[in-house]
Amino acid sequence: MTDSNPPAAVRVFAAGSAGCVADLVTFPLDTAKVRLQIQGEGRTSLEGQTVKYRGVFGTIVTIVRTEGPRSLYNGLVAGLQRQMTFASVRIGLYDSMKQLYAGSADNAGLGTRLLAGCTTGAMAVAFAQPTDVVKVRFQAQVRLLESATGKRYSSTTQAYRTIVRDEGLRGLWKGALPNIIRNATVNCSELVTYDVIKELLLKNHLMTDNMPCHFIAAFSAGLCTTVVASPVDVVKTRYMNSVPGQYGGALNCAATMLIKEGPTAFYKGFMPSFLRLLSWNIVMFVSYEQFKRGFLRLHRNKVCVLHTL
Repeated sequence: MTDSNPPAAVRVFAAGSAGCVADLVTFPLDTAKVRLQIQGEGRTSLEGQTVKYRGVFGTIVTIVRTEGPRSLYNGLVAGLQRQMTFASVRIGLYDSMKQLYAGSADNAGLGTRLLAGCTTGAMAVAFAQPTDVVKVRFQAQVRLLESATGKRYSSTTQAYRTIVRDEGLRGLWKGALPNIIRNATVNCSELVTYDVIKELLLKNHLMTDNMPCHFIAAFSAGLCTTVVASPVDVVKTRYMNSVPGQYGGALNCAATMLIKEGPTAFYKGFMPSFLRLLSWNIVMFVSYEQFKRGFLRLHRNKVCVLHTL
Protein backbone atom coordinates (compact mmCIF):
# COMPACT_ATOMS: atom_id res chain seq x y z
CA MET A 1 0.00 0.00 0.00
CA THR A 2 1.46 3.36 -1.08
CA ASP A 3 0.57 6.98 -0.32
CA SER A 4 -0.90 7.25 -3.81
CA ASN A 5 -3.09 4.16 -3.33
CA PRO A 6 -4.66 4.23 0.15
CA PRO A 7 -7.57 1.92 1.09
CA ALA A 8 -11.04 2.86 -0.16
CA ALA A 9 -12.23 3.58 3.39
CA VAL A 10 -9.45 6.16 3.84
CA ARG A 11 -10.32 7.86 0.54
CA VAL A 12 -14.05 7.94 1.36
CA PHE A 13 -13.59 9.46 4.81
CA ALA A 14 -10.97 11.91 3.56
CA ALA A 15 -13.24 13.04 0.71
CA GLY A 16 -16.22 13.63 3.02
CA SER A 17 -14.08 15.59 5.49
CA ALA A 18 -12.47 17.68 2.74
CA GLY A 19 -15.88 18.42 1.20
CA CYS A 20 -17.13 19.75 4.55
CA VAL A 21 -14.05 21.98 4.97
CA ALA A 22 -14.51 23.36 1.44
CA ASP A 23 -18.22 24.05 2.06
CA LEU A 24 -17.47 25.92 5.30
CA VAL A 25 -15.02 28.18 3.47
CA THR A 26 -17.03 28.83 0.30
CA PHE A 27 -20.69 28.71 1.41
CA PRO A 28 -21.37 32.50 1.11
CA LEU A 29 -20.29 32.33 -2.55
CA ASP A 30 -22.63 29.40 -3.10
CA THR A 31 -25.53 31.33 -1.54
CA ALA A 32 -24.78 34.34 -3.78
CA LYS A 33 -24.72 32.00 -6.80
CA VAL A 34 -28.14 30.56 -5.95
CA ARG A 35 -29.69 34.03 -5.45
CA LEU A 36 -28.35 35.23 -8.81
CA GLN A 37 -29.50 32.07 -10.56
CA ILE A 38 -33.12 32.40 -9.38
CA GLN A 39 -33.26 36.17 -9.95
CA GLY A 40 -35.86 37.01 -12.59
CA GLU A 41 -37.67 33.70 -12.13
CA GLY A 42 -41.42 33.91 -12.68
CA ARG A 43 -41.25 37.20 -14.59
CA THR A 44 -41.93 37.76 -18.25
CA SER A 45 -39.29 39.45 -20.37
CA LEU A 46 -41.26 42.72 -20.12
CA GLU A 47 -41.82 42.60 -16.37
CA GLY A 48 -39.74 43.31 -13.36
CA GLN A 49 -36.85 45.29 -14.70
CA THR A 50 -35.65 46.01 -11.15
CA VAL A 51 -32.59 43.90 -10.38
CA LYS A 52 -32.04 43.24 -6.69
CA TYR A 53 -28.67 41.50 -6.92
CA ARG A 54 -25.73 42.76 -8.98
CA GLY A 55 -22.50 40.82 -9.14
CA VAL A 56 -20.98 38.43 -6.64
CA PHE A 57 -19.86 40.81 -3.95
CA GLY A 58 -22.82 43.13 -4.54
CA THR A 59 -25.12 40.18 -3.87
CA ILE A 60 -23.25 39.28 -0.68
CA VAL A 61 -23.38 42.91 0.53
CA THR A 62 -27.13 43.12 -0.26
CA ILE A 63 -27.86 39.89 1.65
CA VAL A 64 -25.87 41.07 4.68
CA ARG A 65 -27.51 44.51 4.63
CA THR A 66 -31.12 43.35 4.20
CA GLU A 67 -31.10 39.96 5.94
CA GLY A 68 -28.05 39.88 8.19
CA PRO A 69 -24.77 37.96 7.81
CA ARG A 70 -26.26 34.69 9.08
CA SER A 71 -28.32 34.45 5.88
CA LEU A 72 -25.11 33.80 3.93
CA TYR A 73 -24.99 30.45 5.72
CA ASN A 74 -28.66 29.49 5.23
CA GLY A 75 -28.71 25.76 4.58
CA LEU A 76 -25.20 25.10 5.91
CA VAL A 77 -26.32 22.13 8.02
CA ALA A 78 -27.93 20.48 4.98
CA GLY A 79 -24.82 21.42 2.97
CA LEU A 80 -22.53 19.61 5.41
CA GLN A 81 -24.88 16.63 5.52
CA ARG A 82 -24.73 16.61 1.73
CA GLN A 83 -20.93 16.66 1.60
CA MET A 84 -20.52 13.81 4.09
CA THR A 85 -22.54 11.58 1.77
CA PHE A 86 -22.04 13.24 -1.62
CA ALA A 87 -18.30 13.98 -1.63
CA SER A 88 -17.56 10.68 0.10
CA VAL A 89 -19.11 8.76 -2.78
CA ARG A 90 -18.30 10.84 -5.87
CA ILE A 91 -14.70 11.66 -4.92
CA GLY A 92 -13.82 8.92 -2.46
CA LEU A 93 -14.90 6.07 -4.74
CA TYR A 94 -13.56 7.58 -7.99
CA ASP A 95 -10.18 5.79 -7.86
CA SER A 96 -11.83 2.47 -6.96
CA MET A 97 -14.27 2.79 -9.86
CA LYS A 98 -11.43 3.79 -12.20
CA GLN A 99 -9.46 0.68 -11.20
CA LEU A 100 -12.58 -1.47 -11.67
CA TYR A 101 -13.17 -0.20 -15.22
CA ALA A 102 -9.45 -0.30 -16.12
CA GLY A 103 -9.22 -3.99 -15.16
CA SER A 104 -5.71 -5.32 -15.66
CA ALA A 105 -4.51 -2.25 -17.57
CA ASP A 106 -1.62 -0.39 -15.93
CA ASN A 107 -2.92 3.07 -16.80
CA ALA A 108 -6.55 4.12 -17.12
CA GLY A 109 -7.37 5.90 -20.38
CA LEU A 110 -9.41 9.08 -20.70
CA GLY A 111 -12.57 7.12 -21.55
CA THR A 112 -12.19 4.98 -18.44
CA ARG A 113 -11.73 8.07 -16.25
CA LEU A 114 -14.78 9.77 -17.76
CA LEU A 115 -16.87 6.66 -17.19
CA ALA A 116 -15.67 6.40 -13.58
CA GLY A 117 -16.50 10.09 -13.02
CA CYS A 118 -20.01 9.68 -14.49
CA THR A 119 -20.65 6.59 -12.39
CA THR A 120 -19.64 8.02 -9.00
CA GLY A 121 -21.36 11.34 -9.78
CA ALA A 122 -24.67 9.57 -10.47
CA MET A 123 -24.24 7.27 -7.45
CA ALA A 124 -23.67 10.26 -5.17
CA VAL A 125 -26.97 11.86 -6.19
CA ALA A 126 -28.80 8.68 -5.18
CA PHE A 127 -27.53 9.16 -1.63
CA ALA A 128 -27.50 12.95 -1.26
CA GLN A 129 -30.43 14.33 -3.31
CA PRO A 130 -32.72 15.17 -0.31
CA THR A 131 -29.95 17.16 1.40
CA ASP A 132 -29.31 19.06 -1.85
CA VAL A 133 -33.00 20.02 -2.20
CA VAL A 134 -33.12 21.35 1.38
CA LYS A 135 -29.83 23.23 0.96
CA VAL A 136 -31.02 25.00 -2.20
CA ARG A 137 -34.40 25.88 -0.64
CA PHE A 138 -32.69 27.42 2.39
CA GLN A 139 -30.23 29.41 0.30
CA ALA A 140 -33.01 30.74 -1.93
CA GLN A 141 -35.34 31.94 0.83
CA VAL A 142 -35.17 35.59 1.82
CA ARG A 143 -35.19 36.41 5.52
CA LEU A 144 -35.91 40.09 6.20
CA LEU A 145 -34.26 41.58 9.28
CA GLU A 146 -37.42 43.29 10.47
CA SER A 147 -39.78 40.33 10.08
CA ALA A 148 -39.99 36.62 9.44
CA THR A 149 -42.07 37.04 6.30
CA GLY A 150 -40.91 35.15 3.26
CA LYS A 151 -39.34 32.31 5.23
CA ARG A 152 -40.38 28.93 3.93
CA TYR A 153 -38.44 26.94 6.52
CA SER A 154 -37.14 27.71 10.01
CA SER A 155 -34.78 24.74 10.48
CA THR A 156 -33.27 21.87 8.55
CA THR A 157 -35.44 19.25 10.28
CA GLN A 158 -38.57 21.34 9.72
CA ALA A 159 -37.64 21.72 6.05
CA TYR A 160 -37.46 17.95 5.54
CA ARG A 161 -40.81 17.49 7.32
CA THR A 162 -42.53 20.32 5.43
CA ILE A 163 -41.36 19.11 2.04
CA VAL A 164 -42.57 15.55 2.76
CA ARG A 165 -45.90 16.85 4.12
CA ASP A 166 -46.63 19.28 1.27
CA GLU A 167 -44.99 17.51 -1.67
CA GLY A 168 -44.61 13.91 -0.55
CA LEU A 169 -41.39 11.91 -0.54
CA ARG A 170 -41.01 12.79 -4.23
CA GLY A 171 -40.45 16.40 -3.15
CA LEU A 172 -37.11 15.42 -1.59
CA TRP A 173 -36.07 13.94 -4.93
CA LYS A 174 -37.19 16.94 -6.97
CA GLY A 175 -34.73 17.74 -9.71
CA ALA A 176 -33.01 14.36 -9.43
CA LEU A 177 -32.66 14.05 -13.22
CA PRO A 178 -30.97 17.44 -13.82
CA ASN A 179 -28.91 16.82 -10.69
CA ILE A 180 -27.71 13.46 -12.00
CA ILE A 181 -26.83 15.08 -15.33
CA ARG A 182 -25.15 18.00 -13.56
CA ASN A 183 -23.12 15.85 -11.20
CA ALA A 184 -22.08 13.38 -13.87
CA THR A 185 -20.91 16.42 -15.86
CA VAL A 186 -19.24 18.06 -12.85
CA ASN A 187 -17.54 14.85 -11.79
CA CYS A 188 -16.18 14.19 -15.27
CA SER A 189 -14.83 17.70 -15.74
CA GLU A 190 -13.69 18.18 -12.14
CA LEU A 191 -12.11 14.85 -11.18
CA VAL A 192 -10.82 13.91 -14.62
CA THR A 193 -9.24 17.35 -15.15
CA TYR A 194 -7.61 17.22 -11.70
CA ASP A 195 -6.49 13.63 -12.28
CA VAL A 196 -5.02 14.29 -15.74
CA ILE A 197 -3.30 17.61 -14.89
CA LYS A 198 -1.78 16.18 -11.71
CA GLU A 199 -0.56 13.09 -13.57
CA LEU A 200 1.01 15.20 -16.34
CA LEU A 201 2.80 17.44 -13.84
CA LEU A 202 4.21 14.42 -11.99
CA LYS A 203 5.00 12.29 -15.05
CA ASN A 204 6.92 15.10 -16.76
CA HIS A 205 8.74 15.90 -13.50
CA LEU A 206 7.47 19.48 -13.59
CA MET A 207 6.41 19.30 -9.95
CA THR A 208 6.48 16.89 -7.04
CA ASP A 209 3.37 15.48 -5.34
CA ASN A 210 2.91 18.35 -2.93
CA MET A 211 0.63 21.33 -2.24
CA PRO A 212 1.64 23.56 -5.21
CA CYS A 213 0.97 20.65 -7.58
CA HIS A 214 -2.44 20.04 -5.98
CA PHE A 215 -3.22 23.78 -6.18
CA ILE A 216 -2.52 24.03 -9.94
CA ALA A 217 -4.48 20.86 -10.73
CA ALA A 218 -7.41 22.06 -8.60
CA PHE A 219 -7.37 25.52 -10.26
CA SER A 220 -7.61 23.87 -13.70
CA ALA A 221 -10.44 21.61 -12.50
CA GLY A 222 -12.43 24.57 -11.14
CA LEU A 223 -12.16 26.56 -14.38
CA CYS A 224 -13.11 23.64 -16.62
CA THR A 225 -16.04 22.59 -14.40
CA THR A 226 -17.62 26.06 -14.29
CA VAL A 227 -17.66 26.45 -18.06
CA VAL A 228 -19.08 22.97 -18.67
CA ALA A 229 -21.59 22.69 -15.82
CA SER A 230 -23.11 26.17 -15.44
CA PRO A 231 -26.18 25.70 -17.71
CA VAL A 232 -27.20 22.44 -16.02
CA ASP A 233 -26.51 23.96 -12.59
CA VAL A 234 -28.87 26.90 -13.22
CA VAL A 235 -31.68 24.58 -14.38
CA LYS A 236 -31.12 22.34 -11.36
CA THR A 237 -31.31 25.29 -8.94
CA ARG A 238 -34.44 26.77 -10.56
CA TYR A 239 -36.25 23.44 -10.64
CA MET A 240 -35.35 22.41 -7.09
CA ASN A 241 -36.47 25.78 -5.73
CA SER A 242 -39.76 25.86 -7.68
CA VAL A 243 -43.20 25.46 -6.08
CA PRO A 244 -45.29 22.42 -7.07
CA GLY A 245 -46.75 22.83 -10.57
CA GLN A 246 -44.50 25.73 -11.61
CA TYR A 247 -42.65 23.58 -14.17
CA GLY A 248 -43.68 20.41 -15.96
CA GLY A 249 -40.20 18.96 -15.50
CA ALA A 250 -36.53 19.80 -15.84
CA LEU A 251 -36.76 20.15 -19.64
CA ASN A 252 -39.82 22.41 -19.29
CA CYS A 253 -37.87 24.51 -16.79
CA ALA A 254 -35.01 24.88 -19.27
CA ALA A 255 -37.40 25.72 -22.13
CA THR A 256 -39.22 28.32 -19.99
CA MET A 257 -35.91 29.98 -19.11
CA LEU A 258 -34.88 30.08 -22.77
CA ILE A 259 -38.20 31.58 -23.94
CA LYS A 260 -38.65 34.14 -21.15
CA GLU A 261 -35.06 35.15 -20.39
CA GLY A 262 -33.00 34.12 -23.37
CA PRO A 263 -29.86 31.92 -23.59
CA THR A 264 -27.86 34.12 -21.22
CA ALA A 265 -30.13 32.90 -18.39
CA PHE A 266 -28.22 29.61 -18.44
CA TYR A 267 -25.10 31.45 -17.32
CA LYS A 268 -26.72 33.51 -14.57
CA GLY A 269 -24.49 33.52 -11.55
CA PHE A 270 -21.48 32.49 -13.65
CA MET A 271 -18.98 34.63 -11.75
CA PRO A 272 -20.02 33.38 -8.27
CA SER A 273 -20.13 29.87 -9.74
CA PHE A 274 -16.58 30.32 -11.02
CA LEU A 275 -15.31 31.86 -7.76
CA ARG A 276 -17.11 29.27 -5.70
CA LEU A 277 -16.05 26.24 -7.77
CA LEU A 278 -12.51 27.55 -8.10
CA SER A 279 -12.11 28.17 -4.38
CA TRP A 280 -14.06 25.01 -3.51
CA ASN A 281 -11.86 22.85 -5.71
CA ILE A 282 -8.65 24.36 -4.34
CA VAL A 283 -9.71 23.97 -0.70
CA MET A 284 -11.25 20.54 -1.24
CA PHE A 285 -8.44 18.90 -3.26
CA VAL A 286 -5.64 20.35 -1.12
CA SER A 287 -7.53 19.25 2.04
CA TYR A 288 -8.32 15.87 0.46
CA GLU A 289 -4.66 15.12 -0.26
CA GLN A 290 -3.67 16.12 3.28
CA PHE A 291 -6.54 14.18 4.89
CA LYS A 292 -5.62 11.09 2.83
CA ARG A 293 -2.06 11.21 4.09
CA GLY A 294 -3.12 11.89 7.66
CA PHE A 295 -5.76 9.15 7.76
CA LEU A 296 -3.37 6.74 6.04
CA ARG A 297 -0.76 7.34 8.76
CA LEU A 298 -3.42 6.72 11.44
CA HIS A 299 -4.48 3.55 9.63
CA ARG A 300 -0.90 2.28 9.45
CA ASN A 301 -0.27 3.10 13.11
CA LYS A 302 -3.43 1.24 14.08
CA VAL A 303 -2.32 -1.80 12.07
CA CYS A 304 1.14 -1.69 13.69
CA VAL A 305 -0.39 -1.52 17.17
CA LEU A 306 -2.67 -4.48 16.43
CA HIS A 307 0.29 -6.53 15.16
CA THR A 308 2.24 -5.87 18.35
CA LEU A 309 -0.63 -7.06 20.57
